Amino acid sequence: MLATQQQDWNRGNIDAFMQSYWKSDSLLFLGTKGPNYGWQTTLDHYKKTYPDKATMGQLTFKILKVDVLDKTNAFVLGAWNLKRAKDAPGGYFTLWFKKFNGVWKIVADHTS
Repeated sequence: MLATQQQDWNRGNIDAFMQSYWKSDSLLFLGTKGPNYGWQTTLDHYKKTYPDKATMGQLTFKILKVDVLDKTNAFVLGAWNLKRAKDAPGGYFTLWFKKFNGVWKIVADHTS
């Protein structure tokens, strides 16, 4: 799933990137400015922060740890990096995945 997200991001397709997230008002995204709730809020934030392919850059993920907690919950720890013309920001993330009708979705994302 994260490989697909990375590919979607690198094609400049935030809408496709967001398909890995739970489409719910209860989706939690925690970034440097605090918690935000909702799939649409998260999509709007991404589009405002990354308005074009140049600001999106080329994304890479490195998975550091995966814990499958039970049949419907998993926790992922990883690192992210953007390669852009003028800089290369990066950081870490934790993701809570939950399985709905056989499909894993991100229900909480803490990225810094």
